[in-house]
This record gives sequence, C-alpha cells and structure tokens, in this order.
Amino acid sequence: MILKQLEINHSSYYHRMQSVGYIKSENGGRPIPGYSLDINGVKVCDEQIKEMMIGLIETEAFGYGYYKLTICLRRRCNLIIDDKKVYRLCKDADLLRPQRQKIIRHPRIIARNREIHGSNQLWETDLKYGYIHGEDRFFYILSYLDVFDRSIIDYHMGLACESKDAVFTLESAMERRRVGRGQGLVVRSDNGPQFTSHIFEESCEKLGIEHERIPVKCPNKNAHIEAYHRILEDDCLSYSEFDNYVEAYKTIGEVVDFYNHIRLHSAIGYISPNEYYQGCLSGQIEPIVVKV
Repeated sequence: MILKQLEINHSSYYHRMQSVGYIKSENGGRPIPGYSLDINGVKVCDEQIKEMMIGLIETEAFGYGYYKLTICLRRRCNLIIDDKKVYRLCKDADLLRPQRQKIIRHPRIIARNREIHGSNQLWETDLKYGYIHGEDRFFYILSYLDVFDRSIIDYHMGLACESKDAVFTLESAMERRRVGRGQGLVVRSDNGPQFTSHIFEESCEKLGIEHERIPVKCPNKNAHIEAYHRILEDDCLSYSEFDNYVEAYKTIGEVVDFYNHIRLHSAIGYISPNEYYQGCLSGQIEPIVVKV
C-alpha cells in the first residue's frame, strides 16, 4: 500500500534493499536484515546470535527446542527476537533437535594447559565482527594467530564467514608457515558454528591437526586472539565509519600489516611479531616459553 502511494515498483524496492546489504528471503518475502537489536538498540549480527545460541545450548538450554531457546535469548542475552527468526538461525547452524538420535562423529576436545616453546605449535582462531555504516551491513574477520610469536598468520575477511572459509584460511596459513601433516600443530577455537561443523572437523583430521575447543564462557582460554581483537577494536573498528566494503577491506589489511611488522608487543620484548618470529627462527633471539 505504501509503495503504491509512493509510486515505487515492488521489484525496485526489494532490489535496492538487497543492494545495501539485506539478505534476500528464500520464500520471496521481505529481505532479511542480517541482525537483531538488543534492548539498548545495539545491532547484533546473526553470526553472533548463532554463537550465543550454541553457548546457551551447551550450558543451560541443552535439550531445548527453538521456542524455549528464543526465551533464553531474550532473558539471558537481552535480545529483541522472535521465535521464527530463532528457528531460521537454528536451521542454518544445524542446531534443531533431530527426530532421531544423532551420532556425534567428532567429539569435542577441551582445551588443556600447555607450554609453548616455539612457533607453529598452537594457533588460536576466532571471529571478529565489523560494521559498514555506509552500507548498513556487517563484515567478518576470521584470523589465525600463533600463540608463541603473536603473528597473524592469515585471515579471512568477507560479508559472510562459513566453515569452508575457515578451512581455506587454515590451509593458506599452513602453506605460509610451511606446516605439514603430522607436525604437531594444535588449533584452538571457541564453539562458533564455523568450528563445530563437520566440514571443519573433517578437514582438521585430513590435515593432521588437533582441534581443541575452549569451554563455554571461558574466553580466557583463547586469551591471545581475544587480546588481538581488542587491539583491532581500539585501533580501528571503534572509530572507523566505513563508507563501503572496499574501504573496510583496505583499512583492515593495513592494520594487520602494521600489527605484524611494526607494532611493538610487550610480551615478546617490545618488538614486532614478525621480528620476533624471524629472530627465533634464525637463533638470534632467545625464545620465551608461553604457558597457556
């Protein structure tokens, strides 16, 4: 009715909505915005909501259906969200309760305490969310960080981030560091849908990598990548109002390059991660044992 009064064609309206970052609905209805609001009016992207749901399911909401999960999201996470959207997100993340007993092919390995004596022994990975003001949509940054030398080995940035992207970036990082199968590499992640999928778990087995996941609500077990994300937030994301995705991509690339090659890191003797990595590799720098 409103479009008719404004003399705007329906197809033109929905095409415009999709072009500024809205996701087209599968059934031809109104576009999906890709986020929900919390009670303070802050936008929370759908990928972050999926992580919230996984955390709830592994703690208090085990065995709940999507409707009870909706109530938990409203009460525990202060989200303004309806059960239809929760059902859709559960379906996307393969979280709907199965009709028959589900066989767990890849049981979770809990992160344990370790001593790291060199590079390529333990990598941490996680997802960070950014926002493009000019296009009103989110983007995702998935990074792999070496706990020993603090380098960002490789990262994925895009308007979406799926398990296949996490696998591709992991393979790229292994190629950069020339890490082969069976060399003792451990990858530590949280319980996001990218890392709990069969695709990621089967790829880790194929690559000869041990994949361990931190306990729910224990981000300190992933402290190094969390610290890096705080740097990314403080030095870039918190004050940058990107006009478009190209600008955001370019800026993030410059920030990662600065972090790896120039920014001084106190935990490795006030030098850059790349300088520390190269120095330890050549034997010119005495390695610092890292306890995690």
